[in-house]
Amino acid sequence: VQLVESGGGLVQAGGSLRLSCEASRSNADINYMGWYPQAPGKPREPVAIITSGGTTNYADSVEGRFTISRDNAKNTVYLQMNRLKPEDTAVYYCNAEVVVTTIESVSRFPTWGQGTQVTVSS
Repeated sequence: VQLVESGGGLVQAGGSLRLSCEASRSNADINYMGWYPQAPGKPREPVAIITSGGTTNYADSVEGRFTISRDNAKNTVYLQMNRLKPEDTAVYYCNAEVVVTTIESVSRFPTWGQGTQVTVSS
């Protein structure tokens, strides 16, 4: 399963962007999906996560400004980013836990997309 992100770009502070991340196989079994921005010289950390049941969690830095949503039928996750700030500038990576079930075992594979650049100008 591959994850393909889209929707990044350049926006002025206060503006909005919507990121999308689609799994290459719509019938893949996926648990949580999330967005992890990484700015130069900083670690990659989650800002929004959503479970297969729709439970969401946000980092304090984006609470009230970002909204994560998910279309389970398409195995696609979205991140609506409003009131963007220059400090939101980063490469945004999509992450998903792909579950592979056989008669012998259940295996879980963290999977990353290639990233999409978000740049917020002041």
